[in-house]
Amino acid sequence: METKQWYETFMDTLHKKFSKKTQLTQSLMDVLSLEREAVYRRLRNEVPFSSDEIIKIVSAWNISLDEITGCHSDQYSFQMKIVNYLDPSLEEQMFLRKVIDSIRFFQNSPDAELMDICNKVPHSLLAGFENLNHYYMFKWKYLYGNPNDVAPFSQVVMSDAEKQLMADYYSALKLIPNTSFIWDNKIFEYLITDIQFFHSICLITDEEKELIKKDLYRLLDYMQEVASKGCYPETGNKVNLYISQLNLETNYTYTLAPEANICFIIVFEIYEIFSFNTEIVSNFMTWMQLKKRTATQISEVDEMNRIKFFNKQRQFINSL
Repeated sequence: METKQWYETFMDTLHKKFSKKTQLTQSLMDVLSLEREAVYRRLRNEVPFSSDEIIKIVSAWNISLDEITGCHSDQYSFQMKIVNYLDPSLEEQMFLRKVIDSIRFFQNSPDAELMDICNKVPHSLLAGFENLNHYYMFKWKYLYGNPNDVAPFSQVVMSDAEKQLMADYYSALKLIPNTSFIWDNKIFEYLITDIQFFHSICLITDEEKELIKKDLYRLLDYMQEVASKGCYPETGNKVNLYISQLNLETNYTYTLAPEANICFIIVFEIYEIFSFNTEIVSNFMTWMQLKKRTATQISEVDEMNRIKFFNKQRQFINSL
């Protein structure tokens, strides 16, 4: 692809990122630390973006240069963003804030869709319940933190910034017009087994276990209401809940909207590797939709199986 062609494609990509020019201008000012008029000159093609500026933009906005330049191979790269979720730095907070703002932007796209395939209760749901969110961070710190610093549940402290980000994330996801979950049929059983382990090695006290248990009941009651209504009660946005009859390998997610498509694979409990590549996202969508063939929908329809599933999960929680 000639230089002029790929540069035009790059410029087109920038304009597609935002529905309004004012949003694009402000975002470029933030990324490049430029004055407004300097950004205007670049957008009017009076001054070209420098190579350093292009690198900053594609890095910040996860734009694939391979797709822009037309350089394709049989290999596709995934990206991984490392974030200290317990005490995020200012840069990490800005990254997480951009993720949340992007999700909120989807509410303006009636066809926007999120699909989540889960063998673990996703953090997006746990984040709305204080003790479950605390447990999630505690478990991550135990498994992937400093091996010489094993802290009990009570000593794992989340920063105020992280608490606020998680609260905003939990709320933002409910703004997406269409959401589908496919859950492993043992999703709560796995969670209960993990909690019992940490309790058995005295990292979670009896009192803390009871607090977690109460949040589990609250989460279950909330999701039963969501499944019964077929939507989030706070926003009325569509939610489909399926239960897989086969065990699921890990958590997969894709988000589709006219402005941005992305797929995720959850690794190391809380980190995500992701791709914006059009072909990869399309394949992910196909593979994940095929999971419905071995799953039973319990939202809105099939009340008998819905009640049976949630009653079974309560029995698991009772055993905690």
